[in-house]
Amino acid sequence: MTTKKTDPAARAALFQDRNFRWLITGSAISLLGDQFTLLALPWLVLRLTGDTVALGTVLALVGIPRAVFILLGGAVVDRFSPQRVLMLTKHVNFVLLGLLALGVWQGVLTLPAIYALSLALGISSAFSIPSGTSILPHALAPAQLGAANGVMMGVRQLSMFVGPLAAGVLIALFGDGSGGVQNAGGIAVALALDAFSFALSAWTLAHVKMRTLPADPARHAPIWASMVSGVRHVWGDAQLRTLYLYWGAVAVLVLGPLHIALPVLAESRPGLGASALGVMVGAHGAGTLLGMVVSGLRPGLRIGTLGTSVLLADIAIGLLFVPMGGISAAWQGALLMVLVGVLGGFMQVAVFTWVQKRVPPAMLGRSMSLFMFIFMGLVPVSSAAAGWLLQVVSLPQLFTGAGLLLVAAAVLAWVGTPIRGVDEAVAPVRGAAP
Repeated sequence: MTTKKTDPAARAALFQDRNFRWLITGSAISLLGDQFTLLALPWLVLRLTGDTVALGTVLALVGIPRAVFILLGGAVVDRFSPQRVLMLTKHVNFVLLGLLALGVWQGVLTLPAIYALSLALGISSAFSIPSGTSILPHALAPAQLGAANGVMMGVRQLSMFVGPLAAGVLIALFGDGSGGVQNAGGIAVALALDAFSFALSAWTLAHVKMRTLPADPARHAPIWASMVSGVRHVWGDAQLRTLYLYWGAVAVLVLGPLHIALPVLAESRPGLGASALGVMVGAHGAGTLLGMVVSGLRPGLRIGTLGTSVLLADIAIGLLFVPMGGISAAWQGALLMVLVGVLGGFMQVAVFTWVQKRVPPAMLGRSMSLFMFIFMGLVPVSSAAAGWLLQVVSLPQLFTGAGLLLVAAAVLAWVGTPIRGVDEAVAPVRGAAP
């Protein structure tokens, strides 16, 4: 077992870099704002309609266009500057969230309007996600990327801890819509703060000076051909293909249902509410951050291979979800979610690093777009299906079924796929078509 050491001088030099300071500031602001909408939007729909199908539809309207267009977004970012694409999406999101906040504040927001604005937010995210995840190499020297990615991931997880807690308290204090949409001032404020975060992060992004990179001969290839070549590369690598298919199954069968189950649990269970939802989601973020810290301190900590560790962690996570539908207090849900977060955060760092090392640099953007498609595209679509499913099954049954499905998926992958053989060894760099 080995442990990598962080060079304090390298970390200090990173924060002395003007570009990184602007990037990390804007990222922290935007990520914190995102957590307000992630909590406020589902809560708004539940208070407005009380219908899990409507909530699933909203999540699908965000997720489906993101799933459909995210590979196109990655190709567009490769064609144009990530900074330009990201700046445009920040301005668009500022307008969309501002309209949502204004509609809630005035008490005139209708469900069709929420559907339309959710669809627009989903399309925008299909371009903001690839641009945001690919901007670092355009702004920082190659030697700084490792430390910069570590800091960025830490900030993201910290926002997932602080943001839901703050949003839950804010919504509970200023109006959570319990008396109708006219009493939803807290939801309006949460959405307005996210809109403001996009405007402020756009201002910080404007101060970033992009580096001049070597010309990419494939840059002017047809966008459709570029998208297809990215999919072909992943499919042609047996280990990548197997892991991507496994993660796709996990996203559809487990993560999607759980994405809708937590808000419904908090809204429907006496003694919980918006603040409890914030506590549970925040606990998951805190656990994930802790898992990432442990992974950074002990990167060689494994049970067997990397693949074996991933499957064992998923089995444990599935078992932790089984009792979730029976909780009666926020602390019980927070305890379960923090344990889930620790396991997930630890493996997330390892998996992300493995993919980065496995894929040749020329294909990394498109391969990561496909990776993000699995979790950011398929999960909301699955959540929509879960909204319909909750019409015929109880909430405890949904939690139990999702947890046991994750255990079953991991066991089947253990016995029927080569995932157990996936390890940290870096694959030979292969040539990539444009």
